[in-house]
Amino acid sequence: MSILASRVNRIKPSPSSMAGQRARELRASGRDIVALTAGEPDFDTPDNVIEAVKRAMAASRTKYTDVGGTPELKEAIRAKFLRENGLSFSASEVIACTGGKQVIFNALLSTVEQGVEVIIPTPYWVSYPDIVLLAGGTPVFVACPPERQFKLQPEDLEKSITAHTRWVVLNAPNNPSGAVYSREELRALADVLLRHPHVWIMTDDMYEHILYDGRQYATIAQVAPELKARTLTINGVSKAYAMTGWRIGYGGAPAELIKAMTKLQSQSTSSPSSISQAAAVEALNGPQDFLAERAQIFQSRRDRVMEALNQIEGIRCHTPEGAFYAFPSCAELIGKRTPAGQILRTDEDFVMYLLEEVNLAVLQGAAYGVSPFFRISFASSIPTLDEGLARLKLACGKLA
Repeated sequence: MSILASRVNRIKPSPSSMAGQRARELRASGRDIVALTAGEPDFDTPDNVIEAVKRAMAASRTKYTDVGGTPELKEAIRAKFLRENGLSFSASEVIACTGGKQVIFNALLSTVEQGVEVIIPTPYWVSYPDIVLLAGGTPVFVACPPERQFKLQPEDLEKSITAHTRWVVLNAPNNPSGAVYSREELRALADVLLRHPHVWIMTDDMYEHILYDGRQYATIAQVAPELKARTLTINGVSKAYAMTGWRIGYGGAPAELIKAMTKLQSQSTSSPSSISQAAAVEALNGPQDFLAERAQIFQSRRDRVMEALNQIEGIRCHTPEGAFYAFPSCAELIGKRTPAGQILRTDEDFVMYLLEEVNLAVLQGAAYGVSPFFRISFASSIPTLDEGLARLKLACGKLA
């Protein structure tokens, strides 16, 4: 008889985390792996943040803190939301967690149970449906195909809402597609949601500062203030500030929800790291001018990736508008034969072929709810990207 609870069998390991681990294992075994899997900027954490942490440690700020974050961090989060998003929150309406994933986890575990539905547009970040399943709820997937720029359409949202819907999840810039919603597109979605007052909105804005071609960011509670009373706005310091390992995410929402999330966190991890919180205070309050500079570097990498992908026969890719991922289709390669004689029947087959044939690690679209696609991260140096794309072209050219 197994000791494992049934809830563990509802979920799978995070494909992106496992892919990164597998790439590291293969490198350690001597394989020359080029990994374009990690959703992690290759920039260093800003110097002012490092210096602030040194000061915090020297001042012995290494003890437990309030469960939902230090007063200083909560104030920095409030100031950020007001300054950049026009959203006003009280201290009781914000929470700091151990990464953005814990914000999502706390919210869904606090509000979702058997019989509850959560609308998740596809493609989606890999953890959304599994956290819903862990909470006992039912993910409801809504297709957002490339011909619609990978964006949720108002009519499709309307059709997917039932009496059991508790949340709709929005993520833009999107991981994995790079899709970004304009103010007008968000307003159209808001008009649907206003007709369904039992539905809450979870908006994951983690890639807010990584936008291309002069786009301006907007979040749904900013565009539709009428929805703020049932919106959880999620962000963090991981992507924009190159602080993935510091593990700080945060959210703003009505006090009742934040109170429940804080209670849940008090019985799981308790407070985030005190040192990481000091780092996040400096990141949010300190100089912000480098954010646009780094976004420009990411845009130049995007352009280089798109140029290379467009030269590979059998690969088609929508141009990402934000984040640092490309999400190409490999549909034209499905059914082809590898040099070893294997028929590629799925995007998972294609991804495994790339790993075995040319030592290139990417992620299958199936992990994001859409096939046959694959995800390339361009949060890597130009030489790494060039080598990876050259291997991709070589591998595709070997297919019969």
